[in-house]
Amino acid sequence: MPSFNDPQILREIIMDHYDAPRNRGLIDDDSYIKINMNSDTCIDNLDIQVKLNGDHIEDLKYDGEACAICTASTSIMSELVIGKTIKEARHIIENYTNMIYEKDYDADLLEEAIAFQNTYKQANRIKCATLGWTGLTRILDESEG
Repeated sequence: MPSFNDPQILREIIMDHYDAPRNRGLIDDDSYIKINMNSDTCIDNLDIQVKLNGDHIEDLKYDGEACAICTASTSIMSELVIGKTIKEARHIIENYTNMIYEKDYDADLLEEAIAFQNTYKQANRIKCATLGWTGLTRILDESEG
């Protein structure tokens, strides 16, 4: 397992997911719940689609224009939550948000999302690192509402 204390490794994870984003590309399928998320502080503008099967996240897709931080964060998030229950996904989201805001979190649960552990040092990047996660949370809230 790579050392998540090495800034170079963290940059490599982010650039890998930016250069080759996982689960990117929208699907023309009405069974997906869709939301648009955009930032008023930068170029980030993503459409996020989630397909639920009961209480499981069967699939997640996204596309749009976004910076490296936003794209990589959403790519990693998609890998973490596909196949998980809504409860498990919410737990992952809670831990990620706690990490971003310097609260206690389970690093093992976040896997490659740990690459964003220093985002708090650049407050202007927090929205970039959380836009996809916020979109997923809104979709989950809507699905349960």
